[in-house]
Amino acid sequence: MLNRLTILLFALLAMLLLSPMVRAQKTGPQASTNPQTPAPGPDLTGVWTQYPPIGANSAHDGGFAFSKEEPPMTPWAQAKFKATKAPHTGGYTGPSDDTTLTCFPPGVPRIYLFNFPMEIFQVSGRVLIVYEFGHFIRQIYTDGRPHVADANPTWMGDSIGKWEGDTLVVDTVGLNDKTWLDQLGHPHSDALHLIERIHRAAPDLLQIDFTFDDPKAFTKQWTGTKQFRLRPDWQIAEYICEENFSNKEINEISK
Repeated sequence: MLNRLTILLFALLAMLLLSPMVRAQKTGPQASTNPQTPAPGPDLTGVWTQYPPIGANSAHDGGFAFSKEEPPMTPWAQAKFKATKAPHTGGYTGPSDDTTLTCFPPGVPRIYLFNFPMEIFQVSGRVLIVYEFGHFIRQIYTDGRPHVADANPTWMGDSIGKWEGDTLVVDTVGLNDKTWLDQLGHPHSDALHLIERIHRAAPDLLQIDFTFDDPKAFTKQWTGTKQFRLRPDWQIAEYICEENFSNKEINEISK
């Protein structure tokens, strides 16, 4: 009887000691099937504003576009651009067909060209960009996932990022065609494929190099560059589009 009791006690003790190992063996393979979540890369965090800031001559010095050169537009894009009623072109007066004036999102990449700050956050598996204009949030996934298959086109698109040294390379597809490419009204289609290479050109200067690929709108790929100044004492403020925007205000600003 004593021997049987001793054996049972040893068996119970063995089960208690081995149970953590069993749990670890069960959870180990399950965890390994999830995408690897790399640590955040070089620090891009902070509040940033376009530099030099957008001013009265921005339509002529490139502040309202990604390049001073005209995009290599296809006939389809040229016709749409010619019909555009953009207040920032300088030669147009009257009501505009800029949908941001009725508080629709400017979309990516146009949102970079608004004279409002943006804040970058880096968390495990993601880089978040919070734009003061409209309080739009962009999620850039860096956990190794692929693009969403057959996703419906959206205003901000589907963005996947990876680190190449000190540069965050962002690949964005799945954009709708309801937005302009820039403040001048250049169009794009829902086939737009945008590549951004984001890095610090200096401790207080962020540089984004853009590559635009859209076979329907452009005859070839083309590139542009924007820089943003770090504003360490700034914070994102509340901005309500419906309380702040009107065609009259925009037309006054663009003169």
